[in-house]
Amino acid sequence: MKASRREVLKAAALAGGGLSLGWQLSGAKASVPGALSAFVIIGADGSIRITAHQPEIGQGVKTSFPMMIAEELDVDWNQVTVEQAPGNRAVYGVQLAGGSSATPTQFERMRRLGASARAMLIAAAAKAWNVPAAEITTGSAMLHHKASGRSARYAEMAEAAASVTPPKPESLALKDPAQFKILGRRIPGVDNRKVVTGAPLFGIDARPPGLMYAAFAKSPVFGGKLKSANKAAALAVPGVKALFDIAERRDLKTEIDVGLPGIEVLPQGIAVIATNSWAALRGRDALAAEWEGGDAAFQSSEAWEAAATRAWADGAQKPAYINHGDAPAKMAGATRRVKADYRYPFLSHAALEPINATAHVKDGKAELWLSTQTPEDARRMVALALGIKVEDVTLHLMRSGGGFGRRLMNDFAVEAAVIAKAAGVPVKLQWDRGQDFAHDWLRPAGWHRLEAGLDANGNIIAWHDHFVSFGKDGVLNPTAVIDASLFPSGVIRDYRADLTVLPFASTLGWLRAPINNAFGFVTQGFIDECAAAVGRDPLEYRRTLLGTPRAIPIAEEFSGETKQDAKGTPYNTGRMRGVLDKAAAMAGWGRKLPARRGMGIAFHFSHLGYFANVVEASVAADGSVTVHGIWVAADIGKHIVNLSGAENQVQGSVIDALGAAMGQRISFADGAVEQKNYGDFPLARMNEAPPVEVAFLSTDYPTTGLGEPAYPSVAPALAAAIFQATGKRLRQLPFDTELLKA
Repeated sequence: MKASRREVLKAAALAGGGLSLGWQLSGAKASVPGALSAFVIIGADGSIRITAHQPEIGQGVKTSFPMMIAEELDVDWNQVTVEQAPGNRAVYGVQLAGGSSATPTQFERMRRLGASARAMLIAAAAKAWNVPAAEITTGSAMLHHKASGRSARYAEMAEAAASVTPPKPESLALKDPAQFKILGRRIPGVDNRKVVTGAPLFGIDARPPGLMYAAFAKSPVFGGKLKSANKAAALAVPGVKALFDIAERRDLKTEIDVGLPGIEVLPQGIAVIATNSWAALRGRDALAAEWEGGDAAFQSSEAWEAAATRAWADGAQKPAYINHGDAPAKMAGATRRVKADYRYPFLSHAALEPINATAHVKDGKAELWLSTQTPEDARRMVALALGIKVEDVTLHLMRSGGGFGRRLMNDFAVEAAVIAKAAGVPVKLQWDRGQDFAHDWLRPAGWHRLEAGLDANGNIIAWHDHFVSFGKDGVLNPTAVIDASLFPSGVIRDYRADLTVLPFASTLGWLRAPINNAFGFVTQGFIDECAAAVGRDPLEYRRTLLGTPRAIPIAEEFSGETKQDAKGTPYNTGRMRGVLDKAAAMAGWGRKLPARRGMGIAFHFSHLGYFANVVEASVAADGSVTVHGIWVAADIGKHIVNLSGAENQVQGSVIDALGAAMGQRISFADGAVEQKNYGDFPLARMNEAPPVEVAFLSTDYPTTGLGEPAYPSVAPALAAAIFQATGKRLRQLPFDTELLKA
């Protein structure tokens, strides 16, 4: 599959937009009184129920989407009850959590849903009162006709409105933002109280009647075969009731709705069925299963490091994989050259809610309770694995205790369904953290050998990158692409990237700010080195590099062999300079700092969002790093839907990136992942989370998403702060603080 990071967003937009102005406004209504659409139900008692149709993984769409509908419906927020939709594309259209695509693809669509329902209520009132619809006003779920003095609650007109033909979308007049009463305000998450009081919202909370629990013993090496297992010992564990052999299947390859690869292999293993999850996991361990072989038995972090180093010495497999201008010629004529090698590791998503799925398969039908970012794909994959129709798979869409891209893939749903079919009862499958790491769809590791040519003023006039990462048969995995949409392509005219592809047989996937989360560290870190090499201020150097405010057309380009004619979203240097200057002003850039304390600045564009941040950090004599503050400036267009949710997303992204920079790494030995739990893969803790100040610039551009684009610029800004504090340059993630000792 050849798909750039932006194609994911494009596909989501096309899929959502293609349906949004057709089915949703022309009669896809729930079969209940007062249903104006599948999204808006007004009860005779005055209740207003708005359906949130996208998966809620912590990004806040269960609150923000109903806010959009409620705003145009012209009701008060305290009059609304929000309900989660099940997974059903036929009723709700594309349901997807990924790519920060929710707001860009749904902002106008959700508003038009609310406006449509309001127009239908007005039409019903106009007919009942025999007055022109244009004379009817609304507010707080009330209809008013000033001339006649008549008023009615929405509830009184809901049944009649449900029979009104929905208006054409283009005929709907949306509110002027100056009239917003809900959008742009601070609205608490609709599930906040339930989350903090432990209400059963998440996939792991599902408890259908007759539930049994399952653990699945499978090889830690992808594709490994079962050599031996002590089934008697497993059955002897109190609470264990049955064991089932699960055969490997390699006929499940498919793609999800937006062009991402689905699961390819159901691994061979032994399912342990028990009365509780602890017994199931203990029974799995008692099997003492031994495995042999496997497609990925060759995998070794040590071997890959050696291979990357050899590739740099021997030359690229694919020279000039991307080639704009004439970087070699400009390099040859440069006044000065700067060189550096950058590295970053595999990363796990490590979502706090353990991987789980609950399934019941009976009489040729399947029912699932699932935390997933791609519910329709889950239905399709389960149907394929069970040999049933997609419409015979019912999916209860549960809240996710973290996704970050991991729950785009539904391997755990397929496993649960296959095990449930074998068991003949409802089954909850749960992985432990070791399995989560071992069988995650990992963020790929990568190596960059960089060289920049500088002119007499120290400005970058040429950029060369020999990139080494992972794929198969010489083709990069889609999660490891380097393409012409990535900075500094377009900004630096003479740009060349060479490529070497290392073999990888396990699963690679999209992690928060895919591709950008690593490339931001590399490109911004190297820009900092260029500034330092000529003794220039990092902020001033970046402003000069961005140049005059302008929109630079960036051609999408997957590889040297496969090019697309269509141009991607322009890179707006003016918008980037705006957030860069704002972040610097927020942090007091240039102020005097104590010894062994520094400030770093970085920027990055991804997922249609422009972000810059400043990090202030100090380094103790023992090498330990303390982050004292982070200032983030964001430009995601004209509107902020929910200010509280927006700040939450940025702050969470920043802390996520901070934790990754300071200690997270997945490594391989003998084909298997070495990390077993959070002790080996530390998340940022409360005492490590600094104050994060966020500012949003309102610009006259469409509103975009922000769950991901704040991530990429954190690590390079922290590295720059450490450099200012110590004079030591860190070019590898996670940071090795042993190198920072005084």
